[in-house]
Amino acid sequence: MAKTITVNVEEEIESKFRNEVSRRYGKKKGCLGRALTEAMEEWTKKRDADLENEVRKLLKEGIKGRKWRFNREELYDR
Repeated sequence: MAKTITVNVEEEIESKFRNEVSRRYGKKKGCLGRALTEAMEEWTKKRDADLENEVRKLLKEGIKGRKWRFNREELYDR
């Protein structure tokens, strides 16, 4: 299901993006939406990968120097 999004974009970026879309996909109906969808997918994939890398780093290095090691007493307040 497609959604409509209304956004404001800097003129220079919009012009460059439209030119690249035209060069790559042509000027047919739907090409701009296709390119925006592709760009949004790539952006979210990159953000997910960045978050995953940050979590791995925290698990490896610990928070404030502490490793993620717990014993049963700490987990259950015993």
